[in-house]
Amino acid sequence: MNKLILSILIVIILTGCNKFPNDPLSQLEGKVIVNGEQYTMILSDYEQKEDKGEFSISSKHSSDINEIAELFDTLEVEKSTIFKFEIDKNPSSITVAKLNEDGTTDLVEMKDNEITMPSESGYYIYQLKTIWSGGKQTFVFDVSVE
Repeated sequence: MNKLILSILIVIILTGCNKFPNDPLSQLEGKVIVNGEQYTMILSDYEQKEDKGEFSISSKHSSDINEIAELFDTLEVEKSTIFKFEIDKNPSSITVAKLNEDGTTDLVEMKDNEITMPSESGYYIYQLKTIWSGGKQTFVFDVSVE
């Protein structure tokens, strides 16, 4: 009888330790839409805080943006192609940065969740930093402009 009670107690304790309220991070996703096709961007890092500050979850992947971009299937597009973004949780702020082949970085203007690809051929990595009331999230994707 004691073993049964002990087993039930252990199960209850382990279940309680593994529960995260509503597990909001499992639902966050960012997509880039090009010519009607959707592509899921790579999650680079995130920070999530519960409204009451009861818990915080964060993750940082490799700090090398080139390694992160390798996880995304490079999109091949024409010059001046328009990209549209759909990001879960409706971020209050989105900053877009473009990493050029020469290692320099430029901020990219976004209007109505859209950006325009460069008018020069080349390989580019894009990083979207999003902020919403519950935290921060960064997405990465890469393109080859022909």
